[in-house]
Amino acid sequence: MNKIYQAGAILLTGGIVSFSHSAAWAASCCGGGSAASLLLPKFSKAMSSASLDIEQYDGFWNQEGDHTPDPPGSDLNQYRLNLGYAHRFAPRWQGSINVPYVWNENDYAGLNSSTNGLGDTTLGIWYENFDAIQCVWKVKELKDLTPATYFGATLTVPTGVSPYDDVRNSFDITGRGFYRLDGTILLDKTVYPWNASLTLSYGTHFERSVNREYGNYVEPYKRRLGDRTLFSLSFGYTQFLESMSTFTYTLAYSDLQENEGKVDGQRDPATGFRKRSFAATVAFATFDRNWVIKLTWNHAPRGDDWGENFPTTDIYTLGVSHVYR
Repeated sequence: MNKIYQAGAILLTGGIVSFSHSAAWAASCCGGGSAASLLLPKFSKAMSSASLDIEQYDGFWNQEGDHTPDPPGSDLNQYRLNLGYAHRFAPRWQGSINVPYVWNENDYAGLNSSTNGLGDTTLGIWYENFDAIQCVWKVKELKDLTPATYFGATLTVPTGVSPYDDVRNSFDITGRGFYRLDGTILLDKTVYPWNASLTLSYGTHFERSVNREYGNYVEPYKRRLGDRTLFSLSFGYTQFLESMSTFTYTLAYSDLQENEGKVDGQRDPATGFRKRSFAATVAFATFDRNWVIKLTWNHAPRGDDWGENFPTTDIYTLGVSHVYR
């Protein structure tokens, strides 16, 4: 049980690269962001963002992909307040920072736990492989189908509480305890009122020394978590109001996998996971596109073979971002 819910705290406190670029809706036009990354719209100077995640746990997939519900009466929740800022420092370059604060509220098989603290911080840098806004109203020639292409790198910094700190159990965890570097390609295309985006990401963890597990000192050893890949595909529709403010409705699918880790260079078969999920987002943008408010529901199906070695959750996110022109 510890391992399973340790994994749950992992991903969602700065690791998900919950990296949902469906939330980076029409970034080249309007700007967007998620808990893990921010994207400035073209020609803007900066952006600030705040979001609140409510994550509810309901069972887990074992290593064979079979789903098991939690014991009756269990109530497992994590809440995250994410504060982010993005800044343009060159015509095609932008950087960002996101800092989450995490609350864990859990009742599992008679064990009650309530903890809070910083999650893992993420630092991002993005290169825009285009000079003009790629959103169009009508396709007149082939080049009108050219997507906005972003190349990004994100460094996860272990500022949260991990299993290798002074904690009692996995319910106290707010971070993963490892540095990780992710490289990402994002393709985003809008032909109003339709939008589509594709995200491909590959991440690698840095090895670290460990001499403590859940508060108990152990013989020192080297641990490295496995490399991870992310695939995400989204489609959206924009509704224009008379005021020229907009509502955008987006559906997304994502597949996140992490390979087995290593202990002192040897494979650790108890690690590694997979999670597949769907997300639905409604985003409201003011007529000048300076304010964006988003509501997202991320759902992991409870059936077998939708994941491995990982908890099943529903995540509800309410976020707001403001663009500085």
